[in-house]
Amino acid sequence: MELIDRLEKVAAVALDAIAKSDTVAVLQEHRVRLLGKKGELTAILRAMSELAPEDRPRVGQLANALRDQIEDALLARLGELTALELEAKLQEERVDVTLPGRQPYFAHAHPLSRIIEEVTDIFLGLGFSVAEGPEIESEYYNFEALNVPPLHPARDMQDTFYLRDGRVLRTQTSPVQVRTMQAVSPHYPIRIISPGKVYRRDDDATHSPMFHQIEGLVVDKGVSLAHLKSVLLMFARQMFGAEREIRLRPSYFPFTEPSAEVDVSCGTCGGLGCRVCKGTGWVEILGCGMVHPNVLAMSGYDPESVSGFAFGMGVERIAMLKYNVEDLRHFFVNDARFIRQF
Repeated sequence: MELIDRLEKVAAVALDAIAKSDTVAVLQEHRVRLLGKKGELTAILRAMSELAPEDRPRVGQLANALRDQIEDALLARLGELTALELEAKLQEERVDVTLPGRQPYFAHAHPLSRIIEEVTDIFLGLGFSVAEGPEIESEYYNFEALNVPPLHPARDMQDTFYLRDGRVLRTQTSPVQVRTMQAVSPHYPIRIISPGKVYRRDDDATHSPMFHQIEGLVVDKGVSLAHLKSVLLMFARQMFGAEREIRLRPSYFPFTEPSAEVDVSCGTCGGLGCRVCKGTGWVEILGCGMVHPNVLAMSGYDPESVSGFAFGMGVERIAMLKYNVEDLRHFFVNDARFIRQF
């Protein structure tokens, strides 16, 4: 029969072409030419509908057998060509196993985040808990409840950013202390630290419009300046080294009385005097004081019955001292070369 002859001839030519294919691309062309929707073998199979009913089984059986034979040949040759092409590629792109490996860079916490975690861990170990509050505050919580009434000169030192509704971006985390006292008054004791972002109109090598603070508050019966100094001494030694000492210098803050600046002995020169400590042997780290009676009274406490102390430190300041960084702005420029040092 003519159709059987066509099948056998197409199959013979196809098997020969498959065996002679030298690339995967050429083999793919043969597959489409033979078995595609418009392929030679596909066209012959469609022509079977024109055969007499009694001839169809014999021709169909032969057609299926030849198609299976062609598909097996295509699959086998594909495996051979793929292996040959892979071997050729490996020969062209031979790997030099003597080259040093490229170690991937693994991300880690930002130095400011590490300082916040370290300071928090120290005070948690001293019995404090963490309190948080909003970064957008009312003037009452940011100033007035902290003994800074309108037109008070201290507001000039904490010039901040005002919103259209009269609220401000907080200049310190002290409002969290007020909110905590008002939430639990007249109950005590209170032992909290409040880390977070604060905002002021400053921008130079040691100041930033946005920076981080960690403030602490203790309210209880019989709290004294001696308790404050002992807590800060333990903090300084755990943060900077067991040999460090601290000193308190009289200062002024409207929300504490008496108030003090706290210095830590210079770790560079051991207190002998150097460029870092400007020859004094001491480096300032934070401010502190006994909670002002007005602040206690405005928060619902009787200043005659309880007392407290508070302190506040700039996270960037602590990081600059601990890591010997001269310009605070390095912490905010997102230079990976700087960050990877920590």
